[in-house]
Amino acid sequence: MAERVRPPAAAVDKPEVPVAPPRVARPGYYIVKPGDTLIRIALDNGQNYRDIAAWSGLENPNLIEVGQELRVRPPETAAVTRPVTSSNVEVRSVATPAPATPAVAADGVRREPKGGKVPYSEQAWAQAQKPEAPVVVAKVDPKPETKPEVKPEVKPEVKAEPKVEVKPEARPDEGKAGGNGTIEWAWPAGGKVIAGFNETSSKGVDLAGKPGDPVLAAASGRVVYAGTGLRGYGKLVIVKHDNSYLSAYAHNQNLLVKEGQAVNKGQKIAELGDTDSDRPKLHFEIRRQGKPVDPGKYLPPR
Repeated sequence: MAERVRPPAAAVDKPEVPVAPPRVARPGYYIVKPGDTLIRIALDNGQNYRDIAAWSGLENPNLIEVGQELRVRPPETAAVTRPVTSSNVEVRSVATPAPATPAVAADGVRREPKGGKVPYSEQAWAQAQKPEAPVVVAKVDPKPETKPEVKPEVKPEVKAEPKVEVKPEARPDEGKAGGNGTIEWAWPAGGKVIAGFNETSSKGVDLAGKPGDPVLAAASGRVVYAGTGLRGYGKLVIVKHDNSYLSAYAHNQNLLVKEGQAVNKGQKIAELGDTDSDRPKLHFEIRRQGKPVDPGKYLPPR
């Protein structure tokens, strides 16, 4: 007997599950992605990670979740204006009293206003019955107003003064050494440049050196991070110079400063090393508003 071969079952198409579009962060906010750390987010946005934790209400800065929205710009403090309320005062119109008129009795005898007493007689009674003579107010023709004679004003001759041409003050171009207007940069180490800046693989410059060589602050500022919490940077120091600029010093052997410490330009802040690196070197970055910029455009020529 020939075996019956069953036809293969028809494939059942599974319904496609719609993929939700990625969330878009609001202005001033950042949505956490896989692999993010708060230190990385702070560096990329030019902020202190402690400030971001405070603005976002994080109790533990080490605990952030993918998809979580963090505030990376300081909140705007708006002044609260209270409306002015009217007081409970009742306003009533003031009634103008009507002029009093003397009362006249039905018998024709006026008793008010009271005057002097006169002895009764026929002549006095007849005099009292006469109507009072109307008061005639004399009209006074207004005199024409005499206006003082206006003499034409004689203006003194004004000589035109020579114009002084004001030339705008020359300002250095931004990006050159000292060109940002407030910060004067200095080289953080004495070694030669072994890797330059590019926007893809190198966000700063690498300076050669020996373990233990001094690492100096490139400009005055305040330390906002000192530790090993950023992968690929080893022992790292980040200094914030103003609201726009940060500088980063990576792969150090020893860190000589603490978070919150103020540092001066040229102050020794670390010792050169090879942590998280294949050789002893200093990786140096300058960031403007969190975006890496070419340090060669800011550092003075050697």
